[in-house]
Amino acid sequence: MTTPTTPEQVLRTYITLTVVSTGASSLIWGINTLFLLDAGLSIGKAFLANAFFTAGMVLFEVPTGVVADTVGRRTSYLLGTVTLFATTLLYLLLWQIHAPFVWWAVVSALLGLGFTFFSGATEAWLVDGLHATGYQGSLDAAFAKGQVANGIAMMAGAIGGGFLAQFTNIGVPYVARALLLALTFGVAFRAMWDIGFTPKPRVSVRGEMGEIVRASLQHGLLNPRVRWVMLAGPFTAGVSVYGFYAAQPYLLQLYGHADSYWIAGLSAGIVAGAQIAGGASASYVARIFTDRIMILIGAIVASGTVIALMGLVTSFWMALGLLMLWGTMFAAMSPVRQAYLNSHIPSAQRATVLSSDNLLGSAGGVVIQPALGRSADLWGYGQAYLLTAGIQLFSVPFLLLARRTGKPVEPGAEKALALQP
Repeated sequence: MTTPTTPEQVLRTYITLTVVSTGASSLIWGINTLFLLDAGLSIGKAFLANAFFTAGMVLFEVPTGVVADTVGRRTSYLLGTVTLFATTLLYLLLWQIHAPFVWWAVVSALLGLGFTFFSGATEAWLVDGLHATGYQGSLDAAFAKGQVANGIAMMAGAIGGGFLAQFTNIGVPYVARALLLALTFGVAFRAMWDIGFTPKPRVSVRGEMGEIVRASLQHGLLNPRVRWVMLAGPFTAGVSVYGFYAAQPYLLQLYGHADSYWIAGLSAGIVAGAQIAGGASASYVARIFTDRIMILIGAIVASGTVIALMGLVTSFWMALGLLMLWGTMFAAMSPVRQAYLNSHIPSAQRATVLSSDNLLGSAGGVVIQPALGRSADLWGYGQAYLLTAGIQLFSVPFLLLARRTGKPVEPGAEKALALQP
């Protein structure tokens, strides 16, 4: 396949990569918590395993971001697919032998490594390619299209994985995931080429890392426009992972049948449908409300209210409806946040700064997930969801501080900044 030369080709390639990678990964998302429970882990240990996954993302976010900024976005993406392929098969092996928890912790951390090769690099590849080919649209709209594609792929993968587990066994979706990740590697190898980005000459790895990390700090945590949004991330990212994965056993508890894996897949599919709706509405919301920070604050307060209600209801169908509403709000918020951060980060440091942002979000998950998992062990899922809502609201003061840093960047200024070397 030839290198994309127009914004449409760049966006089409980005959406294709999103669909194949998310479709592969999401085959297990609807049943992963149930898979861990079936392997002999308690709820607390299942979320502790998830916390090790998140800890892996914390440890590897910046190093893999440096790979994307020095070697290339394409190389980083390909390394991600290989790592996820291998660790998915290791997860399957641990389930088969009912391995001790220490091995779940190790492999979960390596799974986190796989996803850090994706995070930052994929967004940076898209933004660099769009600007290099003369894209005239808004970043909100571009990210929203990716969000919709991601939601469609996740819906198909999560529901398909749930039904596959129901009619075979809970390990088969992991086999299917590994096969589709191999396909993802092939698609990325042929279609993904670095555009609008020139790798820096390398003298020493240590020197490169020091230089890029210093630059990423300058344009990240030391940039007041970006700093407060990044510091709000741990509270929203940490609870979103718990909210999604705890829904699997919680809905089965309300439904009354612990082995109805298709229900877990359906719940993940509903969240994916919410992503489609949220992503499709994001660009319209951005046109009506030009202040991106206020959009984020409104979505966080509203979604916090919804997730609190999830903890109070006793009806399966009401909880399912609230889960979809919560997912829609989170999905609508994501492209707005992505566009805000990308509009304040120069191209040369984009992947590393975005990886640093993901690192902070993951750090929140390392603490929040096991704490909420333990609270579910002690008091039940309902009380844990109430705690989830309260934790999420801690992000609002940081966003208010971000709003005080000045007026949002105008579209022309966004483009100029994004093209800075």
